[in-house]
This record gives sequence, structure tokens and C-alpha cells, in this order.
Amino acid sequence: MKFSGVKEYTGIKEKHTLSSGLKKLIFGIVFIVVISFMMSTYVITANEQMDNNIQNAENVLMILSSNITSEMQKYTSLSRLVITEERLVSFLRAPVSSVDIGMINDARYGIMDILNVTEGVDCVMAFREDMIMVATNRFTYDYDYEVMNGEAWKKEIYDRLGSVVFMLNSNNIACKYDGRAVVTIGRAIYDIDSQDRTGILLMNISGSVFDRMLLGLKYDDICIVGNDGTFIAGNSEYADCYDESFNSEDIVHRNIKLKGKKMFLSGCKVKDMPLVILRVVPYGMEGIPFRMLCILLFLMIVFFLMASIVIIYIRDNITEPIFKLSKSMEKNKLEGELKKIDVYVPNSELDMLQNDYNNMIDHVNELIDKLMEKEKNLQKAQMRVLQEQIKPHFLYNSIETIGFMAMDAGAEDVHDALETLGSFYRNFLSKGDKVIALSREITIVRDYLSLQRLRYGDIVEDKYEIEEDTLNFIIPKLILQPLVENSIYHGIRLKGEKGQIIISSKLKDRELHLIIKDTGIGMKKELIDKILVSKREEMNNTQTESFGLWGTIERIRYYAGKDDVVSIRSEIGEYTEIELIIPDMPAEKGEQHAAENIQSNDNR
Repeated sequence: MKFSGVKEYTGIKEKHTLSSGLKKLIFGIVFIVVISFMMSTYVITANEQMDNNIQNAENVLMILSSNITSEMQKYTSLSRLVITEERLVSFLRAPVSSVDIGMINDARYGIMDILNVTEGVDCVMAFREDMIMVATNRFTYDYDYEVMNGEAWKKEIYDRLGSVVFMLNSNNIACKYDGRAVVTIGRAIYDIDSQDRTGILLMNISGSVFDRMLLGLKYDDICIVGNDGTFIAGNSEYADCYDESFNSEDIVHRNIKLKGKKMFLSGCKVKDMPLVILRVVPYGMEGIPFRMLCILLFLMIVFFLMASIVIIYIRDNITEPIFKLSKSMEKNKLEGELKKIDVYVPNSELDMLQNDYNNMIDHVNELIDKLMEKEKNLQKAQMRVLQEQIKPHFLYNSIETIGFMAMDAGAEDVHDALETLGSFYRNFLSKGDKVIALSREITIVRDYLSLQRLRYGDIVEDKYEIEEDTLNFIIPKLILQPLVENSIYHGIRLKGEKGQIIISSKLKDRELHLIIKDTGIGMKKELIDKILVSKREEMNNTQTESFGLWGTIERIRYYAGKDDVVSIRSEIGEYTEIELIIPDMPAEKGEQHAAENIQSNDNR
């Protein structure tokens, strides 16, 4: 089947194809996977490095803290020996009047004899209760006598009742001239015999003790500071990393920037001591889970291979067959034909699409054939209408001639009857129009009833309640006259008395409501239901009056394009009322509907 209006084929734009969409989707998935892989690699590597650094730092800090505690226990034991040395005990027991420079020197020599067996003790200070002091290295310190003569620095020592207290820098009563910090072991001295407190011992441990310890353990990334931030031993560059958050026996970890490099800082306080250990290490290759990263890389390569296979599969089994189908369809369009296509497709879904297209082509061709047949029938109907428009002229001329003859013979009633009949047929035929204004339809009814009165007298009284805005409403021609005729012959005449026919009209929701009411014998409900629901074949075998009413209803249904256009109300022996609902439709469209109605009736 040829058809016109085919546009030149320009091909399918790549950006609109399923193939390009799938490619973008797959590349998007690949991109997301790559980004996810890189982010996962970074996160896993960072977490593993962090965990590795945390584990190493905790091991180092715990070992070093334990070593410092053990080392300080040695000096704690040494302090016990010092406070039991006889010359120092004599110095502490002697009354103030007996204390002289000789006794002080003897006490100092006694202390130094004990210290000669060990290293790392920078100074030992012993104070009597009256604050007379003996010191082994007195001249390397600067003493603050105001603090020394006060009671604040003694309180913590006294509260421990002879147990050691670890402090910094002689508990602030003395500091070294060179500014080096020392760790001080302080304890109250009690007489062995009387258990009376006789003085206070301060033993300062040099920072070199901790330097030797770090050197022996080969820790060059450790810094030992006091709990006030004072540098004591180790790498002094890391002393500035201290803050009060490290004054906790729990190990604290954080990332820092040092000289522009990312470093990992860990620190904790040594138990029961005013010392904080800081460890700073750079991020390196340690802790990177190379095995896990290799597995992830392998999985990503496998994913790339699978994505490539999917792309190839989609291309060979979906997009390329679709392009073939589209090319074949486009070829039909360029050739101006509606014919089936025959393209090999590799799967049943696309084969189903091809079959559906071919079925659609068959259906379209069938519809075109039916449409052409209907067009032919419509043209035939239009020709019949033209012929019918020619025939009435002879009738009009004949009626007019007979009318003049009646006038010449003095039969004016016959002339009036012929005039009414001529007017009726002129409006009845309406120049072949299929739709007319409601006002003309009312004129047809008036002429028809005038003719009926000539035959039956005043058996019928007609009444019109037509609203002004409905007069120009377009309706199918001759829908009132058959209903009025039906009311006379099958309603009013059978009742045997004068009847009334009332025709009313009104507009509601842009629809014309026409009501024809008669005071005849009425209709049974069974007959009403039969008229409203019956098919044409059923009505061919029923009574004549019902067929005429049904035919008019069917014409209105064809015109309106729906079934719900009529309602019939009746009471036996009282009245019958028929209401027609006609949609607002332009005259041109109404003509088309009417012509199609003629064609439909011919096909029946």
C-alpha cells in the first residue's frame, strides 16, 4: 500500500540511541567502580596504616613506660639507703645547737658514699625539720628560699607518710643553672627508733638517665617531657607537640603536620609519675595491606572484563538487531509502502517485536481498506442526496400548479392545504441538509400538525415551550416529526379523545434537552426497555411503531457518538414523555455525522 508525505530519512542520532544510552550507563558504572576502588583503597590503606601505627605506638609506649617505671624503682630503693645512712641520721637527730659545718659535711659525705655506686643522680638534698639543709651538688642550683621556707611544697610529701612522691625540678624550690629539667624523688624521713618525722629527702634524677635508656632501645622518635611540657629527654623537636590531653595514662593518638609532612603522634603519661612520653613517626609503607589491595585490583580487572563482555553482548544481541529492524522499517517509509519486514534477530523478545510490527502493518492495511470502502460509500450517499435534491423540484412545481388551479376554481381551503404541504416538504427536504437549526425543525412539526388537522380535525392541540437560546441549536433533521407522528397514531388516537402534544427545549451544560410529551395511552415498561436496549435485527421483527421510535433514537445515538442520549418516562393511560439529549456540535461536523449515519444505514 503506497502512502505519501514521507520525510527523507536522516539516520538515527547517536545521542538518542539505546546503544549510546547503554554505553553511557556502563561507562558511568565503570567510573563509579573506579572511584569506589580508589576511595576504598585510600580508606583501607589509611585505616591499616593507622591501625599499624597505633599498634606499634602502643607497644613502644607501654615498653618504654614500663622501663621508666622499673628504672625509677631503682632510684626509689637508693633513696631508702640514703635515709638510713648513719651520718645523715645523726645530722637529722642532732639538736640544733649541735649542728655545725662539720656535721653537715659528714652527712654529705655519707650520702655521696652511697651515690658512688650508681649513676644518674644529679643531686640529693636533705632538710631537717628546722630547714637546715645538706646537699651533694648545691652550687649547680639556684634556690628559691621564699618558696623553700613556705609550707606548700612540703604538703604533698608529708601526705604520703614516707612513701615516695615523683616531682619535677625539686618541687620548685630549686632549679639548675643550665636550665635542664630533672625528675625529683621526694619522701618524708622518719626516725627508725622513735618513728618521729625528722626531715625531707629530695633526690634529683638527671635527664641523661632517660637519654641512655632511649639510646639503648634505639628510639630516635621519642620525646620525654614533664607533665607541664618541660623537655626532659629524647628528640627535643617533638616537645612542642605536647598539650594537656596527653596527661592521661590512656594512650592518645592524632595526625599532625610537622615541617609540612603528615606525621602520626602518640603519647601517654607514665603511671604515678609527672612524665609524658611522646612518639612521632612519619607515614610510610608500613601497614599497607598489599595482599588485600592486590585482591581488590584483581577484582576490578575482572569487573572490567565482565563490563566489556556485557557491552559486546548488548551490541551484538540488542542494539545491532534493533538498528537492523529500524533500518528495515525506515526503508518501508522511504519506499512509501506499508509491508512486512523480515530481519534475522537473535532473541525471542526482538522477534516478538518484529512480529508485533508485522501484525500492526496487517491491521493498518485492513483499516485503510475499510476506510477507503467507507469513503466510497460516503460518496455514493452524497450522490443520492444530490439526486434527492433534484427530484423535489417537480413535486414543488406540481403542488404550486394545483394550488393555482384551486384558486381559479374558488377552492381556497384546497389552496391553503397545498401551500402548507409545499412548505412542509421544502423544510422536510431542506435542500439535502442532514442537520438543521431547531427553529426549522419546529416549523416542520407545525406544518405537519396543520396537515394532520385537515385530515382529523382538532384531535391534537400542540404547545411549544422553546427557550430563545435554543432556536439556533444544530440538531439532526427530522427527529421531532417522527416522534410527534408516533404520539398521534399510537398514543392520542388510540385513547379516543382530544390530546395534547407539548414540545419543550432548554440548554444544560452545553447540551440541548428536547422533551416531547403527549397525553396518549402511555407505554408499558417492557416495551420501553425493549426499545432502549434492542439491536436492529431484533427491531426488524417487532411492531412498526416501536421500530420508528427506535430508529429515531439510533440516529441521535449515531449523531452524538454515545448511547446515553434518550430517556422515556410513561404512565399507562396518562402520558408518555421522551427526553432527547443532543450535544453542541458545529454544523460542518454535524453534516459529517449525518452523512456517516446514511452510510451506516446503507451498510445495515
